[in-house]
Order: sequence, then C-alpha cells, then structure tokens
Amino acid sequence: MAIADSPIIVALDFSSPKAALELARTLAGTPCQLKVGKELFTRAGPAFIEKLHQLGFKVFLDLKYHDIPNTVAKACLAAAELGVWMVNVHAWGGSRMLMAAREAVDKSSHSPLLIAVTVLTSLEQADLHEIGIHDSPENTVLRLAQLTQNSGLDGVVCSAQEIALLRKKISPDFKLITPGIRPAGSAQNDQKRILTPVEALQAGSDYLVIGRPITEASDPYVALQNIIQSCP
Repeated sequence: MAIADSPIIVALDFSSPKAALELARTLAGTPCQLKVGKELFTRAGPAFIEKLHQLGFKVFLDLKYHDIPNTVAKACLAAAELGVWMVNVHAWGGSRMLMAAREAVDKSSHSPLLIAVTVLTSLEQADLHEIGIHDSPENTVLRLAQLTQNSGLDGVVCSAQEIALLRKKISPDFKLITPGIRPAGSAQNDQKRILTPVEALQAGSDYLVIGRPITEASDPYVALQNIIQSCP
C-alpha cells in the first residue's frame, strides 16, 4: 500500500541505483514521495520504479519531456503506464504539446498528475536575458503557469518565490511543486531562488522537492523527520 500523501518529495538524485535504493529503504514508511530524475532513470530504467512502488512509495518521474507534441504524448503515456504518481513536461513546449500530453495521460487507467516546468530554479534574470527572454523570471513563470492551466494540466514546477504571485492569478486547486527548498542553515548549492520548507508551505506550495539536505545528511531519516516536524 502506498504511503499517505505528504508535501515532501525527496529527490533521489543519485548516479548509483544501489545507493538510491538503499536510501529509499531507509526512508520506507515515512510520509514522503520520491522523485526519480534523468540520470537515475537512465541508469536504472523502469524496473527501478517498480522497486520503489514495492517499498510503498509514490513516484514523481521527473524527466521534463520537451519535444514535438506526438513524441511527448507517447512518452507521457508510457510514463503513466508505469504507474507513477506524477510526471512532468516543459511548459516551453507550447499549448499544442501540453494538450497532447494531457490527452495521452487521460487515456491511461493510472492517470498520474501531469505538471509542467516553468523556469528552472537555477536560472536568474541574467540567464534569461542570455537566451533572449527579457521579461522578469516572475512574469515569465506566471505566463507559463497560465498557459499550463489553460492547457488542462494539473500544476507547475516553480520557484517558491513565485508562489504568492501565482496564487493570486490561478485556480486554488492548481498544484504548485517547488524545488530549491533548503531548510534553514543548509547550503544553497546551485539553486538561486529558494525558500525554507515552512516559508514555501505558508506561501501556498503544495509539494516541496528536497534533495541534498536529506540525501547528503549524515542521517537522512533524521533529516527528513526534522523537516516534517518543522512544517506547519
């Protein structure tokens, strides 16, 4: 039986499937979901998702599909048929791609949450200017979130710092998934637009993606429990 829904998503950003599975076993039974990204999925494949399901975890498959509509639709259907809890695409693919993904996922009996990435939390204003985007990160996120909602998806990945803005402009049941979460006192690493778990939840985030503060802790189980206890 799957672990009860929780706002915490632990990012299994490992190069070693063995190490990732060991951590999953350590956290088994705790209220969290697990995120599997590009490197781990490429190394371990669909069979690894089944192992996590067997441990009782719901899985966010974080592959950020971005391609022509037909290709993304088929990839999203394949992900849904793995039984994952959530899968994502890039909002930059446009409405036709987003709607094709929605239609494909709806064909699956598993029907995972389908969300879109807006602006990566590693990007700042200067990075957007470099690729020809001259609007602010906040306005760009809002525009992509509204596009995603209008295309029928369930939510977006965004920086916690954009949550308050989005909550004023989009439906209250539209999910906001926020990476770049760092408990007080943690290293910022390569994330730029960050908040603590408490700040993010109070701002209106639905799910918090947390990686290194848990996975690189001396005791990941204790680190996760501390974060859970700190949350309102």
